[in-house]
Parts: sequence; structure tokens; C-alpha cells
Amino acid sequence: MADNKASFTALATAYMRAAHQLLEAKPLLFDDPVALPLLGPEALKNIQDTKDHYQTPEVLALRTRIILRSRFTEDRLAAAVSRGIRQYIILGAGFDTFALRQPSWAKELKIVEVDHAGTQSLKRSYIDAAKLTIPENVLFADINFEHESLHEGLRRYNVSMNKPAFFSWLGVMMYLKEDAIDAVLHSVAMFPAGSEIVLTFVRPPGDVPSIIAQSVTNLGEPWLSHFEPDEIEEKLYGTGFSKVEFLTPAEAETRYFRSRPRDLPVPQQTNILSAIR
Repeated sequence: MADNKASFTALATAYMRAAHQLLEAKPLLFDDPVALPLLGPEALKNIQDTKDHYQTPEVLALRTRIILRSRFTEDRLAAAVSRGIRQYIILGAGFDTFALRQPSWAKELKIVEVDHAGTQSLKRSYIDAAKLTIPENVLFADINFEHESLHEGLRRYNVSMNKPAFFSWLGVMMYLKEDAIDAVLHSVAMFPAGSEIVLTFVRPPGDVPSIIAQSVTNLGEPWLSHFEPDEIEEKLYGTGFSKVEFLTPAEAETRYFRSRPRDLPVPQQTNILSAIR
């Protein structure tokens, strides 16, 4: 994807989070009051007019994975803040809305949204159109993982390398080649002990690629990397992380699905984890 081109999948992910606010029963798995205002009234109408599409099994399963990973990440972030972390770095931020709806415990955070300039420009145009305000503790960092190390890019934006940080890297890794993935993980591992990353990965496709994989390939954003859980775990320990925890389907069901209506399918595969330095 060209640096100056906005990511279609980033916008589509925002629509999934917005659809959750409209279509699922309360209590929501992931409450995001900014999702719909950010996308505007046309998005609201679009989701309502095509709600049958959003309730197909494939789309429902995708939406569940998207909102679950955001919920899990923000739960881990809250725990990290409680132990003193004050830097939150969102890798491939896309249309993530955390910075626009910060809870009270996040006010002391420095929030760095890392993405391509094209996606950031489109997002900021949506923010302006929605008359939303970018808080003073938010920084947009234009860093391309394929052309510049994350470490160098963050230094360019005056991010402190001497203080622990929390990283989220959601729905991004599959679009990178393995050498770029390794470089990002090495950059994160350069932060002090106690730093943490939550990331998602895609399992190998087997003989037949998924409908989602085929769709993003057709859109010009193909998946380039696949990992089994043991492979990514070995990579993280080898990079210098001291603790790796996967969110398994059983744990997800107990923690997030059991106490709410059964209108969302529990994911059948493990594809999200947290790793601590």
C-alpha cells in the first residue's frame, strides 16, 4: 500500500466497531460512543440499510474478532496504567477511537498513533467533519514499518525510550513481511522492562484461503504473513519478552461472552496475545 493512500481495511474496521454499537444487544462487548459520530450520518444510514449483510455468519464472526481485540487491549492497557505506564503507542492506529474517548485513568498518558500519512490524513478529516477535538496528549506519528525502523521513527517524534510503554498492534502484522515484523518486535523490546504489547496474528490458511483473505487481496491489501501460536510465541521469547499470554477461545468465552446475550459467536481460534518485557 502506498504511503499516501488511505487503508480501506482501516475504514472497514471502523465500520465494524460502529455496527456493533447499533446491532448487538446491551451490554455491548465493546462500548465505543465515538465510533458512529466519527464516521458520520452516512455511515449510520449505510449500516442500517445493509444490516442483513452485517449479520451474515462471516461478517458477524469478523466483527466479533475486531471488537474483542479492542476490548482485550484496552483492558490490558488499564492494567498497565495502574502499574505506572504512561506511554501508549498504537501501531497501525487506523480509525482507533481510544484517544477521542479517553477514560479518566488515561488522562496522564502520552498517546502516539502510528500509521501511514494517507490513513492519518483521512482520519483527521473525519475528526474535523464530526467536530471532535483531538486531546492535547495525542500525537500522530507517520512511520512506515517497511521503510524505517519503529525505534528510529519514535525517536523522531520524541517518544521516550527510557520509560516503559504499552503497545497495541491490532490487525496489522498480517500485512507485513516477516523481516518487518521482526524489526518492529525488536524495537518494542528495546523499551524498559515492564513494557507490554498486545498483538493479533493470522493463522496459516490451509488449502483454501478464507473469504476475508480473498477480499483484502482483491482490495490490494493482501496478507503476507501467517503464524501458528507456537511460532509467534517462540519469536517473542527470542526477541526478549519475558511473558507471553494468549487469549484462548475458552478464556474469551468466560471473560467476555458468558455474561452477555448470545448474539456474538465466540472465536474458534487463538489469534491475540499480550507479551511483557
